[in-house]
Amino acid sequence: MEPRPSWPPDESGGWPDSEGSLFDQESASASRRRSRNHATSSYASRYLPLVLFLLTGFTTLVAGAMQRGISPEAVFFHPHLLLRGLPYSATLLLILGAHELGHYFASRRWGVEATLPYFIPAPTLFGTFGAVIRIRGPILNRRALLDVAVAGPLAGMAVALPAALIGLWMSRVVMLGGGGLGLGESLLFKAVTWSVLGVPQPGEIILLHPVAFAGWCGFLVTSLNLIPAGQLDGGHIVYALLGRWHRLLSNTVGVVLIGMAYWWPGWLLWAAVALFLGRRHPPLYDEGENLGRGRRFLGYSCIILMLLTFTWIPLQIQ
Repeated sequence: MEPRPSWPPDESGGWPDSEGSLFDQESASASRRRSRNHATSSYASRYLPLVLFLLTGFTTLVAGAMQRGISPEAVFFHPHLLLRGLPYSATLLLILGAHELGHYFASRRWGVEATLPYFIPAPTLFGTFGAVIRIRGPILNRRALLDVAVAGPLAGMAVALPAALIGLWMSRVVMLGGGGLGLGESLLFKAVTWSVLGVPQPGEIILLHPVAFAGWCGFLVTSLNLIPAGQLDGGHIVYALLGRWHRLLSNTVGVVLIGMAYWWPGWLLWAAVALFLGRRHPPLYDEGENLGRGRRFLGYSCIILMLLTFTWIPLQIQ
């Protein structure tokens, strides 16, 4: 929002004389501070998403190159080897970008102010911790909340599903030999795998092409965001559908995730998100507006999508 002057300009369009009262001088100082703060905020909202996107592009390129057997040291001395990571990097950024832009455009459609996506670079197996947007304005009613919440997962899956199909077509089935990092399979990813490569025989494993691995990551991101708790997309959907049951469901899901940490410690992080971040959902201006059958169907369909893309143990050492 542009800073507004503390008093109107004079009739000539200029500011009042500087020899005003002490109150006027203090008001002018406050107005200048607001202007500087607005300029800083505008600069950050304009350029920070681009900087983070470029950094995440680099870290995902490194991650993709490592998946092809190229070490970071080799990349340092031969930067052109980063291009080997392009299939994974481009696919994953497209999936994450589609997810967040789904939220962004749905927010804008309802007149809710939102930032462009902030990608999060990370020196990890995936090369990123994902992406987020900031909703800066209030959401008026349940219909708007549901539309904004479901838009991200649906847009992300619209890219992740074709990516998985194409990537699996380029993947290879080999005989199991030695150990390695194993990926959990959701019901949907397993169905897609069987439709492309058939049912694997005993002793066979699938070496995922980087595009298929990015698609697998997209399935995982979708399921995690649709966990029905807290301020996650699934939490917003539950609030739009069930209202007052949101907090109880968040607590219940958090306790269940703590128990699931016995099989995969990473669930402790998501338990903390469910139990401590956003258990009290911000109220809407209109809590009683009817969603209608279409939006209810869409909301419950996203909960089913979470179950279909959910992986009990996402990563394991074999």
